[in-house]
Amino acid sequence: MTTIRQRRVGRGSEAAEDQPSEETNGKPDGKIPSGGKLWNILSVTVGGIVAISLGLVTSVYVATLHENDLWFSNIKEVEREISFRTECGLYYSYYKQMIQAPSILQGLHGLVYDNKTESVRTINILERMNVYQEVFLSILYRILPIQQYLEPVYFYIYTLFGLQAVYVIALYVTSWLLSGTWLSGLLAACWYITNRVDTTRVEFTIPLRENWALPFFAVQIAAITYLLRTHLQPVQERLTLVAVFVATFLFSLTWQFNQFMMLIQALALFILDCLDMLPTAKVTWLYIIQISGLLLVCVLQFFNSMILGSLLISFNASVLIARTIQKNLKKGGLLNRLGKLILHVLLVLCLTLLINKCIKKILNLESDEHIFKFLKAKFGFGATRDFDANLYLCEEAFGLLPLNTFSRLSDTLLFYIYVFVLLLMAVAAVIVAFRNLSGSNQGQLMEKMDECTVTLKPDAAYSLVHTVLFGCLALSTMRMKYLWTSHMCVFASFGLCSAEVWKPVLKCVHLYTSQRAQVIKYFVPIITLVYISYKFWPGIMDELSELREFYDPDTVELMNWIKSNTPNTAVFAGSMQLLAGVKLCTGRTLTNHPHYEDKNLRERTKQIYQIYAKRSPEDVYGILRSFGTDYVILEDSICYERRHSRGCRLRDLLDVANGHIMDGLGENEPDLKPSLYPRFCEEIRKNLPSYTTHFTRVFQNKTFHVYKLAKHK
Repeated sequence: MTTIRQRRVGRGSEAAEDQPSEETNGKPDGKIPSGGKLWNILSVTVGGIVAISLGLVTSVYVATLHENDLWFSNIKEVEREISFRTECGLYYSYYKQMIQAPSILQGLHGLVYDNKTESVRTINILERMNVYQEVFLSILYRILPIQQYLEPVYFYIYTLFGLQAVYVIALYVTSWLLSGTWLSGLLAACWYITNRVDTTRVEFTIPLRENWALPFFAVQIAAITYLLRTHLQPVQERLTLVAVFVATFLFSLTWQFNQFMMLIQALALFILDCLDMLPTAKVTWLYIIQISGLLLVCVLQFFNSMILGSLLISFNASVLIARTIQKNLKKGGLLNRLGKLILHVLLVLCLTLLINKCIKKILNLESDEHIFKFLKAKFGFGATRDFDANLYLCEEAFGLLPLNTFSRLSDTLLFYIYVFVLLLMAVAAVIVAFRNLSGSNQGQLMEKMDECTVTLKPDAAYSLVHTVLFGCLALSTMRMKYLWTSHMCVFASFGLCSAEVWKPVLKCVHLYTSQRAQVIKYFVPIITLVYISYKFWPGIMDELSELREFYDPDTVELMNWIKSNTPNTAVFAGSMQLLAGVKLCTGRTLTNHPHYEDKNLRERTKQIYQIYAKRSPEDVYGILRSFGTDYVILEDSICYERRHSRGCRLRDLLDVANGHIMDGLGENEPDLKPSLYPRFCEEIRKNLPSYTTHFTRVFQNKTFHVYKLAKHK
């Protein structure tokens, strides 16, 4: 297995950036004094330079960590490729395939008519997987005059590290727009960097789809934040809508889980629109942009049925239809509006389920059923023996967010400040929502409201609901924490640098003056930045000076043996994770792979995994040959797995799915029965005649055992 080992020797102050109000910063005719205008230009320029600088620093930082961790510049090409784990290796293999193709057209043809990713099947990679970024990057590498100066792998990883700069700049700008000061953006970026363990994993999972997609998602959120500002000029609004559409499209194009993230975003818009906290016209445009962006991706992915059957399209369409039916939704008193809202929510829910059910029935869509099985089992709606659902349930990444995450986030003060801002904003949102639903416009009541609460602008309201919903997602599924923690940096820094947040706090202790609020909104963030720098700068320097190197001799030996001793047309079976590396390093044909969003592939994988179950050699041989298998790779780390507890080991999942009693001490469900056969991966080592008739061992080391299948007539 792969390990990382120690490397051996020898080998000032600023003005608020919001447009100044006429009362304080403007002349009676609305013109900005020349001095104030110059100061604003200077402040925006400095803020922009700081944003770009922080983005570049982050990019260099993660690139340096990657180099220091693997000694990437010094290891062999096969080791570099092995370092792209599991599905990362699969995605990178298509970039490599396009680079090595005789021409761009032949490379594209090889992707559209691919018969090496799944044996005895021809599939369209551009339809099944989100790999347009690899296609674009490979074409760019071929046409640019950089081949003599930059290896393809470096062009690829530097692009991903460069996107981290875009990511940080987008977070910076979002916080700046919300608070009106670029100091907030500076604090957000610093929190993102110092909480790197919980905000990104790009340095060790470079080709992962989320590392492509999340920078575009952050750009989209920044554009939405600007769009929700009041008093935008028509030209500004149109340009911002274009920016939102482009970012939404790129986000959707680069990640297969885009529809679920945007569904949560659509729910946030729906909640705020129902509570009359966002302009309905802008919300409608955002619904339309989500649908149109996803449909454009659907066309580019050759009408991928999973996109057409997404809940997002059904939900957004249902909201627009329900609005047409209920035209007077935002009129009437409190009880009247609450009644209408309940009916509206029920109508949208029923329409969503109906439309989605009809689409899936018409298209015979079953590609995403494993996700709903997983969610059903995860949230306690009945136990399941479904192999695919249990495979997700037993993975730590799909479990609850560990409690130590909060202790790490608290070390930088991020979590404490986030909770403080969240509570204040939540109280403000409840009061504003109640006021909106009550339809109260009486001046006296408004004055009382202004005395006891902060005003909640549309962009701040969206940011609040966004962080709450994505926080719930992160708490339930650890892998999704990166969507929450990055926005946590934005939200906390915005609150700390916002006079609107400090105003009610100071009023509660009878210390409020506008000057005092302005001083605090700069003083507290600066103190926080000083604390973060003092506490974490030495640790970052130590981290950058720590040198390790990639070390996985068993996998390297396996890949070299495959390339040297098997024909190019050989078909390999094994674990999904390992086979992705086999395809990347050797170009051999696979029986299965880690891109799990296809029902046929999931069924095929379960069948291939019978090599780790209690099955007869004849059964296993028949299964493997049905997929055209020439060689099967068995891994000790799976056959004798200790990483998971009993019930979550791969062999246990297979035993339960097959109706067999699990190995080891512990309880079994009453209807499980002992298998008639021993475990295949253990028994095959004994070289019994019943096994050697079908399987011949041709390679082995401390980790892997490769068997060649006999070709019986």
